[in-house]
Amino acid sequence: MGRGRARAAVAGLVAVGALAASGCGAESHPNEQRPQVALQVSITITPRAITVQPTRIAFGPARTQQAPQNQNQAQPPIKTKRPVTVSIITANQTRFDSKLELRGPRDVSSVPIPAGTPATLQTDLPTGTYVVGAANVPGARLGKLVVGPYRASSQNDVLLP
Repeated sequence: MGRGRARAAVAGLVAVGALAASGCGAESHPNEQRPQVALQVSITITPRAITVQPTRIAFGPARTQQAPQNQNQAQPPIKTKRPVTVSIITANQTRFDSKLELRGPRDVSSVPIPAGTPATLQTDLPTGTYVVGAANVPGARLGKLVVGPYRASSQNDVLLP
């Protein structure tokens, strides 16, 4: 008779534990938007000019995506005012070591870029117009980069880390 009560008590505790566990957690889990993949901008520093390509970013869905299998899928916008992450690939084609300098709503400067070498700079840029220059290249025509308000989610981009 003692064993039967013990089994009933254990079964009762298991049932209570199962009911308690089923009540934990939210009933619905919103699918939060994933952050945008960094946009890429190429900048070439020559003795005569600073060339920026493309000159306008974040004005709509990016023309290229990270994964080719997603090229025909829409990029849903993110409703945020956060800065856009930009990966800047720079080629210093001068004979002088230089620093890339962006002046605008947020000033950004790179580490020194040795003469004749490439460099990469990743930064967050708020919406606005930026003047792009290079230290130690005084005669070069300045470049221009315009960052728009559009932020795309990477929700539809598979195979991203």
